[in-house]
Amino acid sequence: MAAGHIQTKSAAPPRIPDTEKEMTSRRIVLKSTVIAAALAATGLAAGADELETLKEEGVIRIAMSGAYPPFNFVNDQNEVVGFDPAIGAEIAKRMGLEAEIVTTAWDGIIGGLLANKYDAIVGSMTITEERDQVVDFVGPYYSDKRAIFTQPGSGITSLEDLEDVKVGLTLGETHEAWARDRGYDINTYKGLPELLLELENGRVDAIVNDSIAAILAMGAKDQEFEMFADPTTEPFGAGIAIREGNPDLAAAMQAALDSMMEDGTYLAIAEEWIGADIR
Repeated sequence: MAAGHIQTKSAAPPRIPDTEKEMTSRRIVLKSTVIAAALAATGLAAGADELETLKEEGVIRIAMSGAYPPFNFVNDQNEVVGFDPAIGAEIAKRMGLEAEIVTTAWDGIIGGLLANKYDAIVGSMTITEERDQVVDFVGPYYSDKRAIFTQPGSGITSLEDLEDVKVGLTLGETHEAWARDRGYDINTYKGLPELLLELENGRVDAIVNDSIAAILAMGAKDQEFEMFADPTTEPFGAGIAIREGNPDLAAAMQAALDSMMEDGTYLAIAEEWIGADIR
């Protein structure tokens, strides 16, 4: 197949948590990820940079949740589309590779990378110090900020107001850890579409999400909302995660990303899916 072609497949079916007992805590997930990273490092320490292997195979497997519109989602033709797969496919094309898109549950996506189920994560992953301990990041390739969304007239206008209501979040996102640290009463879900539905149906009083994705998704379905930004956090960058110890792969992906930003391709992709330059 020609370089830049996109194939799609799914990893293990995502588990949807329904109760507090089913929720995975940040500490357990991080501990498991650190263990997986140590095992991966042991197996890869003597190996060559993965760029060489990828070029021999001609394919790079790129993971995302497939449940984060408009950044990545499954359309009516059962294709994974959006800003993230478009960015990933263009990077692959510029590296002379074919992109194979893999969808998997967000709360286990780093573990899947470390277990070699795919080669990179291009799924709107916030670059954090904790994640940077177990993976390397290319980018950032866009910036965003945490925001809180409610139904009109809810009376929820501050972080203090969240202390007495039910808050919905996506399982495994940085927002979940933030909400747990603040002691909020939370429900977790597998992706943004579920969050919007739960808010609309009144099963949660507020949701916490990256602002751009939520604003666009609710606008697309004409869902009314009120929002306010989290005043305690700065804007954050979304990066491309790869396994540690691959400087050549990181450099090649960064060079492809930089060239996209320089020649206008990045802006064209951003305007198609987001409607604005989000660097």
